[in-house]
Amino acid sequence: MKKVFCRAVSLLTTIAMAFSVLMSLPVSVQAENSFPVHVEAEECTLGNGATIATNVYGTEYPGYSGDGFVWVTNAGTITLEVTVPESAMYELKTKCWMYLGAEGETRLQVVSINGESKGEYFIPNKGKWIDFSFGYFYLEAGKATIQIGSSGSWGFILYDTISFDYADMPDHNIDPTLCDPKATAEAKALMKYLTQVYGKYVISGQQEIYGSGNDGNYELEFDYIYDKTGKYPAIRGFDFMNYNPLYGWEDGTTDRIIEWVKERGGIATACWHINIPSDFTSYTPGEAVDWTKCTYKPVKSFNTANCLDKSSKEHAYLMMAIEDLAEQLLILQENNIPIIFRPFHEAEGYNNTDGSGAWFWWGSGGAEVFKELWKLLYTTLTEEYGLHNLIWEVNLYTYANSFEWYPGDEYVDIVAYDKYEGSPYRWGTSAATSIFLTLVNYTNDTKMVAMSENDTIPDIQNIVNEGAWWLYFCPWYGDFILSPSKNDPKLLNTIYNSEYVITLDELPDDLYEYDASPDFTYGDLDADGLITSLDVSILKRYILRKMLKLGVPEEAADLDGDGQITSLDLTILKRYILRKINKIPINQ
Repeated sequence: MKKVFCRAVSLLTTIAMAFSVLMSLPVSVQAENSFPVHVEAEECTLGNGATIATNVYGTEYPGYSGDGFVWVTNAGTITLEVTVPESAMYELKTKCWMYLGAEGETRLQVVSINGESKGEYFIPNKGKWIDFSFGYFYLEAGKATIQIGSSGSWGFILYDTISFDYADMPDHNIDPTLCDPKATAEAKALMKYLTQVYGKYVISGQQEIYGSGNDGNYELEFDYIYDKTGKYPAIRGFDFMNYNPLYGWEDGTTDRIIEWVKERGGIATACWHINIPSDFTSYTPGEAVDWTKCTYKPVKSFNTANCLDKSSKEHAYLMMAIEDLAEQLLILQENNIPIIFRPFHEAEGYNNTDGSGAWFWWGSGGAEVFKELWKLLYTTLTEEYGLHNLIWEVNLYTYANSFEWYPGDEYVDIVAYDKYEGSPYRWGTSAATSIFLTLVNYTNDTKMVAMSENDTIPDIQNIVNEGAWWLYFCPWYGDFILSPSKNDPKLLNTIYNSEYVITLDELPDDLYEYDASPDFTYGDLDADGLITSLDVSILKRYILRKMLKLGVPEEAADLDGDGQITSLDLTILKRYILRKINKIPINQ
């Protein structure tokens, strides 16, 4: 990370006011000749509704630096002008305190750069000063005006310091090991391929219509893409919605998955809009219900939490639904077809961990119930039905409490986001980088992050510039892809023909052939293709903890195969280089 000495030039004028609050006249911070930037918030230009203070209505907030802090109320703003040294990714951070409401409650703040909104951020009340990141932004070299502000009554934040520096971008070195230890060879092969391209390319995708829509033409969206670009998407989205205990309408989804993977060589992903009877109280498990009397929305007669109670009718219904789903998934497994499986999607809905903002019934029980529901499905499919051809993908959002919906690393392979205009942001063709990086940080860059649904596809150049390497994009069907207002055909052609976007014709012929050999050479710790004294030095420093990570997976340094990296491995590597043994005694 590039670092140079920071110097901020500022002018500050203050006057006293009632309630011990100091009012500041607008001033300007110029950081044109200093980088990185770290300034007191009170040195920035303050708009109406932002004032300098040492307390708020007599309440003290100790621990701030400088002469005070900036109290932002209602539509107050803080503005900072900087000189961006080069076109690159940058991070904006602050030390702040959201002081209203109970701990965990949030207030909305908006960041704009050069007059363009970069996103909305929910700052939580932690009962103290916290370090908060507004995320990473790609900026061209030159002057930039950064504004932090509030939206209506969502404000009321105390700001102590503002920092602006190069972004420390993630490595995207993802372990291809699936969460299911019994994963099929084909699932392992697909996962290995996904982790190899992740961070370097974006895989193209498209959701098909379900239930015999488009007058039964399931190829409408795909033919449209081919007509505009000369390419087909590599990933096809499916929906197991019609496989359920209610109306059981066979729409051929499983057969189309087999055809897409086996005959066309594509990758399959699937969600599961599992329906329940609209009137669950009068429903008798096992009886047929017309599709017009079913829903996947929350209903008062269906208590989602009861799905976890084996004695309840809700649990009995869920088990029947899982059985119908498992029947189809087993057909795929028997045909050696793996699938990226995204059940119980978009569970969080409108940012309420108690489930009150849920869009679908499976989220209406709240975050804790949802996580147990996810684990129940995982356990039932893998242990009871022996399904191991699934790559498990969970939908998450980026509200202050969204991570509370994460089921856990041992049940998840991919984290996904569904991006639609106005839900909750308007992204246009931007890379939605702040969302992407927030999701990456949820698992400390140990899980791939995908755009599992979207309307407007991000401009691939924005993705490349900003390092927002979504694993794949997958527009929803209908106007979400067909309407030029959502996806301009000219840009669609540019995206599909970009060297950074993988299309159906570019998938490898041996995509589902699993090679168990590692993607590294044991002992080659700097990945230069040679085993030399430099590798010895690297291993020695690693063992002494003078460096945090190797340039290759840690397994490359476990030369005796005991699962640990110790001085014995160092001795083995030294002897190997000195040719005192013929080869490294590692179990390969």
